[in-house]
Amino acid sequence: MTDSEDTGMRARELAAGQRTVVWTATTGPGAPEPLFETSELLLEAPNWSHDGRSLLLNGDGRLWRLDVREPSGLTEIELGGVPPINNDHVLSPDGRTLYVSGMDGHLYAVPAEGGDGVLLTKGADDVLHFLHGVSPDGTTLAYVLIPRGVPGARGRLALMPATGGPGRVLDTGDGHIDGPEYSPDGAWILFNTETFTEAPGHAQLARVPALGGPVERLHTSDTVDWFPHLSPDGRHATYLSFPAGTLGHPENLDVTVRLVRTDDWSLPVHCHALFGGQGTLNVNSWAPDSERFAFVSYPLTGR
Repeated sequence: MTDSEDTGMRARELAAGQRTVVWTATTGPGAPEPLFETSELLLEAPNWSHDGRSLLLNGDGRLWRLDVREPSGLTEIELGGVPPINNDHVLSPDGRTLYVSGMDGHLYAVPAEGGDGVLLTKGADDVLHFLHGVSPDGTTLAYVLIPRGVPGARGRLALMPATGGPGRVLDTGDGHIDGPEYSPDGAWILFNTETFTEAPGHAQLARVPALGGPVERLHTSDTVDWFPHLSPDGRHATYLSFPAGTLGHPENLDVTVRLVRTDDWSLPVHCHALFGGQGTLNVNSWAPDSERFAFVSYPLTGR
């Protein structure tokens, strides 16, 4: 059984007349700037490299490097022995290791410059794993755990050793969660959750102590909010807002990338409206200088 047959996941493709646009924006004044554009490949979920020189994006089940200084083309990163991947991928704190989520529902570690992958979730075939965070000390991975083959099963927050091994679930309430990511100081795990509302799919932003404890709501809004990402210095955060009533985090919608200061999540510093959704901001895309971040839009001809 192949990965796609196993999980039902497929690499996304651009629609007729659609293109990928990779953007960078700053915490200061000024509009986002387009960095790279293509009508040949649907790219998703930029990570900023630790040396500040490139972005890492997935597309067609593979991982690509885009030079930020001379963004003329893409270079594929070898993922030896790893099945096609989805848009849940992160870098280790030292920048030496890539952790990726395969479309077979398992997690893998690969050298950041490319090479042979190592299966981290060996034997855990009864659940799907969707990676989103690495602890600042590099020892622990935070991911979403979903029972395999159970329609409507909710995602739960789970932690496991970065070297592989069994995971453990943290209690975050009854609602579906996604996007768990450590704060820079390692004290908290941020995520989006449907725990706070009875409205179907109404995800809101929250955090929980990394060692476990009460869940704290970060912001209350009328929009459906996903994927909170803290800047390396912890002063700012980005997240993605979907229209009220949205179920999940689908593709091809009018959405908004929001930038806030972490001392006041209710007052956006900037709001960047675009046509996107799935793939726009799934993983942390902050530059190491904490002043820039990246995201992706998918404009259609005529929009």
